[in-house]
Amino acid sequence: MMPTSLPAIPNEHALAVMLLTLVALVLFTRERIPLETASLAVLVTLVVGFELFPYTTGGEVLHAGDFLLGFGHEALVAVSALMVAGHGLVRTGALEPVGRLLARAWGRAPRLSFLATLLVGAVLSAFVNNVPIVILLLPILISVSIRTSTPASGMLMPMGFATLLGGMGTTIGTSTNLLVVGVAAELGMRKLAMFDFVLPVSLAGAVALLYLWLIAPHLLPQRRTELGDASPRVFAAQLLIGDDSPVAELTLSEVIAKAGGEMRVSRILRGEHTYVQPLPDARLRAGDRLVLNDTAEHLKEYERALGVQLYAGDDRVDDEHPLHADDQQLAEVVVTQGSSLVDNNLARSRFADRYQLLTLALHRVGWQRQALHAGVHDIRLRVGDVILIQGAREQVAALKRDGDVLVLDATADLPTTRRAPLALAIMAGIVISAAFGWLPIAYGALAGVLLMLLSGCLNWRDAARALSTQVILIVVASLALGSALLKTGAAAYIAQTFVGLTAGASATAMVSGLMLLMAVLTNIVSNNAAALIGTPIAIGIATELSLPAEPFVLAVLFGANMSYATPIAYKTNLLIMNAGGYRFSDFVRVGVPLTLLMWVALSWLLPTLYAL
Repeated sequence: MMPTSLPAIPNEHALAVMLLTLVALVLFTRERIPLETASLAVLVTLVVGFELFPYTTGGEVLHAGDFLLGFGHEALVAVSALMVAGHGLVRTGALEPVGRLLARAWGRAPRLSFLATLLVGAVLSAFVNNVPIVILLLPILISVSIRTSTPASGMLMPMGFATLLGGMGTTIGTSTNLLVVGVAAELGMRKLAMFDFVLPVSLAGAVALLYLWLIAPHLLPQRRTELGDASPRVFAAQLLIGDDSPVAELTLSEVIAKAGGEMRVSRILRGEHTYVQPLPDARLRAGDRLVLNDTAEHLKEYERALGVQLYAGDDRVDDEHPLHADDQQLAEVVVTQGSSLVDNNLARSRFADRYQLLTLALHRVGWQRQALHAGVHDIRLRVGDVILIQGAREQVAALKRDGDVLVLDATADLPTTRRAPLALAIMAGIVISAAFGWLPIAYGALAGVLLMLLSGCLNWRDAARALSTQVILIVVASLALGSALLKTGAAAYIAQTFVGLTAGASATAMVSGLMLLMAVLTNIVSNNAAALIGTPIAIGIATELSLPAEPFVLAVLFGANMSYATPIAYKTNLLIMNAGGYRFSDFVRVGVPLTLLMWVALSWLLPTLYAL
């Protein structure tokens, strides 16, 4: 019998945990507070709170140290190991052949190739974290955009959403799936196998892919992407001080002030082979050449302001002899998750010295592009920031091989090594062993990481870079919150309240409502946090209704994966946002219909498949 009244008010510990959960959800939405900081604050609050105010249930004390067990949770081990293994595919270039095939196909049948790109992205993301898949496909679509003079904005968002759809289909597709399956098993539900929910996702996902292929590009306005924009371009040049120049006999500091204060002289050439240090009090003579690197616009400004002659090599710069940059390449690089530049700046990381590259500009969502001399070297970088660089061809190639950032130019390649087939075989072994139940995914993934390290597909520096403190801390904090909700009776209270408020509604409506609630939450807070808090509540609802827990748990899992409506909902959304020049409203315009489409389809499929 379905209850028709609300339950009694729970104990003070349950009330405190519910309040902390609300505070956590608010903290997770604050852009100025790093997600890992908010997670650690929640975890510390739980540990210290329960240590100072112990909670006893059934004669047993809930120990504060229990909330730290998430660091050793099997699901977190699996997530971390799969992140490292997935990085091994990127470092060895194991996915590059797929990228080459797609790139060739675009030249023959662009429309069908777009569909193939969406399908490839979805299928690969069912087995590999979608971040490397997006990194694989971004340069292909941007290159196509540049070659065909069509906006990249019509292709990049559908591609990113396709990888999110694919990740929903298997237990290892996303960290959210792994965590929900692991926590639900701990709470007494049977452990879901790798392909147990691939059928509903495939059916709903097929409709969603058609929407992304045929409709979504027409909903997106033509955004001007920063990628492929070659300005400002820097040139090596010389300013010749003639006999009649007004700056002859002035000190360098006086000349710089006369030029506007922004000119940076690397050296002073006096005669054929004599260089003078560019000290502020160095006095310039007629015949001296000031050697500098700057944009064409700035160089021409200096020429006019100082009354000097601009040279490139031995030629005077004019219409017949324009500025040139032989063997130089411009490239856009994106700061990705795991890069050493995250929460660092270009100056402190010595980026220019390490790679011998000029940093020309920085683009971040919501900013105008900050150009040279605008202090970009001191800006703390975030995941998704786009940096415009220029340098010699071999230096740009070295940056690609290093893999610390994603290079986005028309010739971008993933690093390729002879170990690529081995890395692919190891990842296939992880998937197959989990699919056939030979090894739990956590154990198989750990074994795969060890094999990649022993075989040279990865080194320990690569492995450390692949791990995300943000993911680890949000998972541990969410596991602790979920445990506290469960053990204090807060989860049962929320479940009873949900059932009481929906008295008279069908089980189908309850599954659908729970899924929609998770879909809303996941676009505001972390998807892992929403899923881990929602899982014990879902099992509580199923228990209250005396119904199978699986459809309710899957409703949480599916809803928490619907990270389509906001750019902050998932890390690849931020990469896509920068690359395509999108605005927040573009995600709403395309993501909300996609969310509703998946919600309606899965709200029908889940009750049908589970005979609710």
